[in-house]
Amino acid sequence: MTMANGQKFLVAATDLQATALKAAIRCQIETLSFWKHRCEQNIKLIDDLFAGGEFADVFDVSSNFLQNATSDYAIEASNLARVGSRLTSDMARRVRREAESAIEDMAASTVA
Repeated sequence: MTMANGQKFLVAATDLQATALKAAIRCQIETLSFWKHRCEQNIKLIDDLFAGGEFADVFDVSSNFLQNATSDYAIEASNLARVGSRLTSDMARRVRREAESAIEDMAASTVA
């Protein structure tokens, strides 16, 4: 019975590592998507400043850019917090389920 419990523990540990790796990759995807959007907005800022061969109103273009950037960063921080919270909750649920299963297996092996 001890060998089976050891194997179950290794499978559970591997499952948790895989879940953590997937969570890290999801966070990277979210972050890279955000950075792609912000880089596109940086290019748009340059285009807006030098549009039509004339200099645009630098104050209006810059303030609009900064307002949008501030909003984007606040939304992204909220998104990352939401993703992190969901992943932490999922991980805790998995750990609890595995711990309960291990306790049940140990109890069953002592009774039998």
